[in-house]
Amino acid sequence: MNTATLNHFLNEDFLLQSDFAKVLYHNYAKNLPIIDYHNHLPAQEVNANRKFANLSEIWLAGDHYKWRAMRTLGISEKYITGQASPKEKFEKWAFTVPYTLRNPLYHWTHLELNRYFGFEDLLSEKNATTVYTHCNQLLQTDDFSTLGLLGKMNVEVICSTDDPIDSLSEHVDFAQKGNSLQLYPAFRPDKSFAVENPKSYGSYLEKLGEVTHLTIVSFEDLLTALDHRIDYFHQRGCRLSDHGLEQLYFFEKEEYKIEELFSRVRSGKELSKAEAQYFKFKTIQALCRMYHQKGWVQQFHLGALRNTNTHKLAQLGPDTGFDSIGDFDQAKALAGFLNSLEESEQLSKTVLYNLNPRDNALFATMIGNFNGGGIKGKIQFGSGWWYLDQKDGMEAQINTLSNMGLISCFVGMLTDSRSFLSFPRHEYFRRILCNLFGQDVQNGLLPWDEKWLGKIISDICYHNAANYFDFSPLNFDLKK
Repeated sequence: MNTATLNHFLNEDFLLQSDFAKVLYHNYAKNLPIIDYHNHLPAQEVNANRKFANLSEIWLAGDHYKWRAMRTLGISEKYITGQASPKEKFEKWAFTVPYTLRNPLYHWTHLELNRYFGFEDLLSEKNATTVYTHCNQLLQTDDFSTLGLLGKMNVEVICSTDDPIDSLSEHVDFAQKGNSLQLYPAFRPDKSFAVENPKSYGSYLEKLGEVTHLTIVSFEDLLTALDHRIDYFHQRGCRLSDHGLEQLYFFEKEEYKIEELFSRVRSGKELSKAEAQYFKFKTIQALCRMYHQKGWVQQFHLGALRNTNTHKLAQLGPDTGFDSIGDFDQAKALAGFLNSLEESEQLSKTVLYNLNPRDNALFATMIGNFNGGGIKGKIQFGSGWWYLDQKDGMEAQINTLSNMGLISCFVGMLTDSRSFLSFPRHEYFRRILCNLFGQDVQNGLLPWDEKWLGKIISDICYHNAANYFDFSPLNFDLKK
């Protein structure tokens, strides 16, 4: 494919199908900084300003989106997670790319190669060696260190995802260096209520006890330890929590004695499914009350069915590409859980992420039940997540929120990624957003009011998030 054809495909007006969409994107969205309030970037690599040895190391390692595509094409696991060389793995990915047409990987791949490396052709096995050599040379330069790459995308804030036992030393060190980029931790306590495997859970409690200097022998001890870690995180700039769950749980009555459940699981005994759900409910509810006391934003990623291929789980471990959309019931327990916090006036700002597209309207209407308190967009229907992080998924989320809530209050996009090359996803989102608004203007559904619509676009892409989250560098209390 020649350069002229690529420029026709991925040009400055990519995805912008009307004149007004082009005005909105180029004048009001394109140059705004990025606030990436949820990702999985390693704080150590940000702080160390790491340089990657090769393109496979930065682009393929850990990317289960690409791994799934390669497996589907029949490529041996040797070239995915196996012992093939980095160059061989990249060559297999380059071979795969032309077959990803109409999958978001096709767009993401070429956006990332172009925006970071200036590559102006379509990737295939024919040019794999040239691309690999060219990009590897650039990766050794200062402009392509982790901070250099984030700077290229005009990233202002990133929030990593951190377990309660993490020291956050990298965050503190980074803050003390006076970097213009702001790096914040986010509290992800999933392991603190992961009681399905008593042995693993017991090991985790030992580690939590070590960092809090507590002996955790009761449920109250667990909550005390978590409260200590929330204080610790808060002193180091944390203002968000996050949770990955199949669904939120709610029990109207005290179905079980929580201390008895804790004692059983602490002694290595398994709980029933209902007992485990009750334990999660009580723990998460208590955590949310702690977040409210600190003024944090809480996030819930709901609906993933994880580790479906137990054979591959045993071979490769979790997060290797064997998760899917789940079909869990969400509405009743979600409403009950949020209401239990609202009743005691302890419901924090909340972002709800939905993975099953059938539930978009459910989530979009649920947030309206608990907005108020003089807070703009207090409860958010989060951006298209995981399998919905693509053009159709983002359009569906935006349209559903527009119809059933206020899109003008939306806090916008995030990467939810482990890759330092994933930030063109913000550009992708901004183009899709501007195109939807532009189409409405073209179709007579919105007025041709550039100033007002431009403000709404700018708010969604940047200003709403800047105002919703508490991201002032002055929040870091590094003396404690």
